[in-house]
Amino acid sequence: MSEKNPTRRGDAVAPQGEVRDEVAAFVKKVGQLARPNADEDGRLLFAMDATMSRQPTWDMAMSLQAGMFQAIPKDSALQVQLIYFRGLGECRASKWVLDAAALARLMSTIACQGGNTQIGKVLAHARDEHRKRRIHAVVYVGDAIEESVDALCAKAGELGLMGLPLFVFQEGRDSRVEAAFREFARLSKGAYARFDSSAPQQLADLLKAVAAYASGGRAHLKLQSSGAARALLTQIEGR
Repeated sequence: MSEKNPTRRGDAVAPQGEVRDEVAAFVKKVGQLARPNADEDGRLLFAMDATMSRQPTWDMAMSLQAGMFQAIPKDSALQVQLIYFRGLGECRASKWVLDAAALARLMSTIACQGGNTQIGKVLAHARDEHRKRRIHAVVYVGDAIEESVDALCAKAGELGLMGLPLFVFQEGRDSRVEAAFREFARLSKGAYARFDSSAPQQLADLLKAVAAYASGGRAHLKLQSSGAARALLTQIEGR
């Protein structure tokens, strides 16, 4: 983790540079997929670092994200929005979708690109979306920080005051990244976990646990039998 290049761009979620036409077209198209009774659905913001070091895990997450929807009880529903950052200041969010296949198709069009982290933009976007209509949880998957940790902590704390928990999943074992990610989870009243990219079931269980929480709170999370679910529940109940 490095703070030698703090992010000084604005918090607005807007790409800087060209995005492939098919990606932009699909982002526009998936806006038609929300259910008519969307006010009854749980809402989860799925945020990913799509810089170059993330390519192996991006591919894994693309194959596992459908499990988030499979974890939802039949009498519930979950809307998911994908936000990712990569390259030179590009940070893009999809529309809210209620379709695992649509989300997978969107992710499949995105190629990781080298660049610095833009976690501040993700947290600002989460704040702004939550003000429009409640988001029940934010998932963030990443392996590095190249921004001011203090500034990010302030944003995470703001989400905590708004009742929006961060579930922060770390790839790798960078101790400085871990310390910061744990603090983001604590300040937002969420939870932290590390996963091993060589053991995809770990990430699958974590995503399912958060999906259950987003769709029905702690009661639905308690229905999940995995060790990952129990560990997240223990952290949440300890906040």
